[in-house]
Order: sequence, then structure tokens, then C-alpha cells
Amino acid sequence: MKAQNMTSTLMTRLAILGIGVVTAFATLEYAQDFFAPVLSALILGIVLSPLVRFWERIGLRPSLSAFATVAFTMIAVVCLVLLLEPYVAEAIARAPVIWIELRTTIEGIRAMILGLDEIAEDVVAAVDPKGEKAPPPAEGIDVPSITDALFYAPQFLAQLMMFVGVLYFFLLTRTEIYRWVGASVPTLNRDDFLHAERQVSRYFLTITAINGSFGVAIAIVMQLIGMPGAVFWGVSAFFLNYILYLGPLALGATLLVAGLVVFNGAASFAPAAIYLSMNAVEGQFVTPAMVGKRMSVNTLLVFVSLVFWLWLWGPIGGVIAIPLLIWMITITERALGQPIADGIPNLIRTDPDQSKL
Repeated sequence: MKAQNMTSTLMTRLAILGIGVVTAFATLEYAQDFFAPVLSALILGIVLSPLVRFWERIGLRPSLSAFATVAFTMIAVVCLVLLLEPYVAEAIARAPVIWIELRTTIEGIRAMILGLDEIAEDVVAAVDPKGEKAPPPAEGIDVPSITDALFYAPQFLAQLMMFVGVLYFFLLTRTEIYRWVGASVPTLNRDDFLHAERQVSRYFLTITAINGSFGVAIAIVMQLIGMPGAVFWGVSAFFLNYILYLGPLALGATLLVAGLVVFNGAASFAPAAIYLSMNAVEGQFVTPAMVGKRMSVNTLLVFVSLVFWLWLWGPIGGVIAIPLLIWMITITERALGQPIADGIPNLIRTDPDQSKL
């Protein structure tokens, strides 16, 4: 009877936990306009914490340190946009040529399987002789109009203001927040959150240095092989490398299409092949050597987290997925008092040899 009650209690707790998880995910999806900028600002605040500590070490007050960090971030973003604008404009201008080349390639593939299409039509005609053929889909792509841009502008500005405000006030009061949460949770304290903050910032800064070097290398190689817009490809490699696995695949596919437009014959595959080869070397040798075993995370856990946040919030989710995962793992380990891989904490293990005594 006692065993049945324990089983029933366990099933009840699991059911409540499952309902809570589903409710939390549904809330994150439904209120994305609120949670996405807020959570992104918190993650960025954790990443930028070393800069805040630097300002404080040179004598700035906490309010000025937070303001200087936010201002530095905004200026860096504006400079990056101004740097990329000519290359993005060039890519947009070449988009029709790339689209025509892509359509030509697709038409060639369709011509190769035309026999299969005819067989399929004969089968449909035999099954339903009186059936009408479906009308061909309308061609063309809907381009957002100025009215659409004006409609979404207030929403974007509201999210931007929310993001900047949360980032500033988190940088200003983060130690007080850590102290308050540590006083409310028995197994955690302020030092645990500061340790998680340092882990995330160290990982993100290390990855940023790796991605920056990788982007410069890609730009140089693309310039050497005669690929137009080498700086654009280098910057794209830098940013998309934050989105593990899926980002490099997306850029590799883009380089494949661009290579078909720029080059002829086997040289058309050179940009994508070179990029993917360099990315494989970076992912297998450079990053593990610089990140180290202590900061490494199980690849399956990384991939599942990345896919989940991409599915939930799109590109924003892809950027915050890994820092958030590292923060959660570090906080969980500090709460348990041991690494997660060591098993259940405070579990009394009995030596089989001693149990016989």
C-alpha cells in the first residue's frame, strides 16, 4: 500500500511538472514580444559584466558604469551597421541575378526528373479520369510595402526601448539582484550567481575572439579566390558562427548559390567547400583547444537547446541559446554543490566489499 502511495505521489509530481513546463513554453511563445527583448537584455548584461567591472575599477560610479556599457554597445552596433550597409546593398542588388541562376539550376533538376512527373500524371489520370488539374501557383514574391514598415516601426521601437531599459537597469542593480535571489534560495548565494556570470562572459568572449579570427580568415580567403564581397562573407561567417551547426550550414548553402553565379564549372563549388572545410577545422580543433574541457558542454544538449530556441524565437533564440544553457548548467551545479556529471548529490554509496562485512 505504501509503495502504491509513493508511486501515485511521484506520478502526480511528474504530471504537475509537465503541465508547468508546457505552460511556461506556451507563455514564452505567446508573449514573445515581451520576453524576447527582456531575456536577450539579461543575457547580454551577463556577457557585458566584465566591461562594467572595468569601468568600476577605474573609479566610475555604478550608474555611470552601466550607462557607459550601454552606450558603448549601442555605438558598436551602429558602427557595425554602417560598415555592413554597402555590402548588404550590393548583395540585395545582386539578388535578382542569384535568383535567376537558382531558378535555372532548379529547372535543370526538374528536366532530369520530368519522366517521373509524367508517370505521376498518368497515375493520377488513371485513378481519377474526371479530375481537374490544379491551377499553377501564382508567381512572384510579396514585397513589404512602406505601409507595412510604418506599421511595424512602433512595435520595433517599443521592443528596442524595452531592451535598452532592461539592459541598463540590470547592469546597474545586478549585484543587488544576485544578493536578493541568494537570500531567497537556500542553496544559492550572491557568489554563485557571480560565478555563473563569469563563466558565461568568459565563454562568450572566447567564442567572440574565435569567430572574429575566423571571419577575418574567411574574408581573406574569399578575396584570394576572387569572390565578390569578401568583407560581407567574413562578417556573415562571424555572426552565423554563433548559431552552432545551423548557421554554418546556412552560410555554406548561400555560398554555394553565390558560387554558381560568380564562377563556372567545378570552381562554382570552391567557395562553399573552402568555407565548410575551414569551419570544420575551427569547430574540431580551434574551439575545443581554446574553450577547454571545463567549459565544454555535451553536443547533444547544445543541439537540442539551439533547435528549441530557434523554433521558439527564431534568430534571437539561436543567439541566446548557448549562453543561457551555460548559465543554467553553472547555476544548477552550484546549487547541487558538485558537477552534474557526478550524479545525484549527497547519495551514500556503499562499497560492495564492505557491505559483506
